[in-house]
Amino acid sequence: MIGDIVGKPGRKAAGEVVPTLRREHGIDLVVANGENAAGGFGLTLSTAKELLSAEIDVITTGNHIWAQKEIIPYLDSELPILRPLNFPPRNPGRGYLIKNRVVVVNIIGRVFMGNFDCPFRAMDELLEKVVSTRATIVVDFHAEATSEKVAMGRYLAGRVSAVFGTHTHVGTIDAQILPGGTAYVTDVGMVGPVDSVIGDDAEAVIDRFLTQAPRRLSVGKGKVNFDGVLVEVDDSTGKAMSITRIHRIVG
Repeated sequence: MIGDIVGKPGRKAAGEVVPTLRREHGIDLVVANGENAAGGFGLTLSTAKELLSAEIDVITTGNHIWAQKEIIPYLDSELPILRPLNFPPRNPGRGYLIKNRVVVVNIIGRVFMGNFDCPFRAMDELLEKVVSTRATIVVDFHAEATSEKVAMGRYLAGRVSAVFGTHTHVGTIDAQILPGGTAYVTDVGMVGPVDSVIGDDAEAVIDRFLTQAPRRLSVGKGKVNFDGVLVEVDDSTGKAMSITRIHRIVG
């Protein structure tokens, strides 16, 4: 699982690092959160194709999935792009898919995020209806509050193979195997500029805080932070055996 990819610097770093990681570790499946891939805000068809050409298998998203309207018609296509499962059901797109015998799920939190359907009940319904208890199931939980993410990890412990927190762009140090064989981390981190505020130009963000005035933000420049986690899962049981943080500086 790769953390939120931010803008052109993040896309370029993913293109450089992901193929190498796949060869080094014999990785079967790569999932990346791409909701900030297009100029730091949303996802377009061209940026999605760029990520997929970087040997990323599935693109997950979050609250910014509607930011670039051109991607919306493609959410119902064969492209492996997910939007959160617990968006109201009349929205286009899908919240899970099966790729390389792995069920990949995308859900979104509600604390400080928005008025979405309950992610806990959404996962209950999915696991009851379509998922075998022996399947390999990985979940991108795109949420702001650490308490909500930790609660989701504990709620799904023993029921899925992994729960990866995304959205805050700041990687946490709590990568672990929860009871029942579920790999967990509160936030994977980001693939974005080191000299930035969660991927955006630092000066512009600081000015926003100082003035409380609207100001257009742009993606930062310079070296790129590449954050991810590598999880090994037992195919026969769907239980995680290890979780390892990956952190590299690119450029």
